[in-house]
Amino acid sequence: MIPLAAFEAVIDDSGVARRIEAILPIGVRARQLTVRTLLAGICLTQADSRPAHLTRVHQALTALPEPDQRRPGVIADWKQGPHQLTYRQTERTFGLVADALAEDKPGGLPSGPLQAVCDDLLEASVPEKFKETSRSLAVDWTDLESFSRPPPHGTSDCADPEASWGHRKNNLLRSQDELFYGYYFSAGVMMPEDNGPAVPELARRATASSCRHDPVRAFAPVLTAMPAAGIPLGDILDDSGYAHRDADAWALPLRAAGAQLVQDLHPNDRGPKGTHDGAIIANGNLYCPQTPRPLLELGPLARTATTEQAADHDRQTAELARYKLGRLTADDPDGYHRVQCPAAMGKLRCPLRPASMRLDRSRPEILQPPEHPQACCAQQTITVPPDVNAKTAQKHDYPSAAWRRSYARRTGAERGFATAKDPATNDISRGWCRLMGLTPLMLCITTLLIVRNQRILAAWNARQEENQRRAAKGLPPRTRRRRRKTLTALAATAMPP
Repeated sequence: MIPLAAFEAVIDDSGVARRIEAILPIGVRARQLTVRTLLAGICLTQADSRPAHLTRVHQALTALPEPDQRRPGVIADWKQGPHQLTYRQTERTFGLVADALAEDKPGGLPSGPLQAVCDDLLEASVPEKFKETSRSLAVDWTDLESFSRPPPHGTSDCADPEASWGHRKNNLLRSQDELFYGYYFSAGVMMPEDNGPAVPELARRATASSCRHDPVRAFAPVLTAMPAAGIPLGDILDDSGYAHRDADAWALPLRAAGAQLVQDLHPNDRGPKGTHDGAIIANGNLYCPQTPRPLLELGPLARTATTEQAADHDRQTAELARYKLGRLTADDPDGYHRVQCPAAMGKLRCPLRPASMRLDRSRPEILQPPEHPQACCAQQTITVPPDVNAKTAQKHDYPSAAWRRSYARRTGAERGFATAKDPATNDISRGWCRLMGLTPLMLCITTLLIVRNQRILAAWNARQEENQRRAAKGLPPRTRRRRRKTLTALAATAMPP
């Protein structure tokens, strides 16, 4: 059980309780339940694996030991004597907070004050010693079903008008998506840097939006606002659902904010996609016009690939890198940069670059150079405008071994949602929160992630202490047993011939 003091420390560090109190209406009589105690009570409810119901919040606060009830005002001295908090007071304070943070005309997106409150609460749940450990974030979205029943066909009247129909993946043996009524829940989970030390996978940013809004466009402003808050962006790990969006929706804003993208490309974005000054545009890079077509059409390595297949794939991607035009400059303020022919850089041999023919024959050689060389072959360098590869450019060459190792960190986002949806702790399926509207859901989801971060930190600290004890005895750190065979292979083995 996570103690009340841990949640109170997070709320105090964030400073959100004072900000919310300042915008709440002042009544004739002072409220017994403060915003600070309300938020702590919601956290206690989540930490005790109870659903996010206000009745459970009231029960969690009134079940505390008497000293812990008196200190935050759950038990207050009235004229008639000690008075314990009532459910009606809990409901009243939560309603005031939700109304103060909601949009005047709800439209399915969080208001600025609500998003700022949730950002500050989540950031305060990350200990100072881990804030600068890593700047990499794995991002993803998942479904968050509303408790409201959907409106009847042909109408829009229901208990939660901000919710909308959305699509989610299912585990059934079919390819169709499943419909649900509610919101998209997006989160960014802290991951280790490339080849960096391990870090606790703490949720650092989150938001929710109605399914009528694109979750990618809803989450991009949350991430791009982090540098203004003093949190520089590093690697952003995302799947093809993010990479396939228009560049203006995802890639360009994040790069402008200082992020480096590590993403899986959508099948429609892979392979050759035109030319620029004669150079082939493919997979986020520019390549020599004589690059072999099979190399340009390489896709990511299959999950079931054998060691030999992985080695052959890595050999082909390494050969493809020989044909890539090399970047010479960083982007200027307008987004332009310059690149150079790979033969001029000494990566391959080409008759159009006589100096390259003196290189050793271990490098690839262009046997049939173009009869009418274009700018990429005739000039020393060419200028690349920002609209070339605006959507697909990323930190590592796709789909190289370096990209594969770096992109493997994105599974941290899946683990983050798995811990938030674990039926053994907090199952956020329909009915987990029975409050209607985006604002109450956002507050409950944020407190859930705070509780999750506390659990991750407790497990991390226990693991570090165990490793220190083993090191003192001269033993190596304890490692996790990994499945060496896929479930598909095991099932095939078990099936009779």
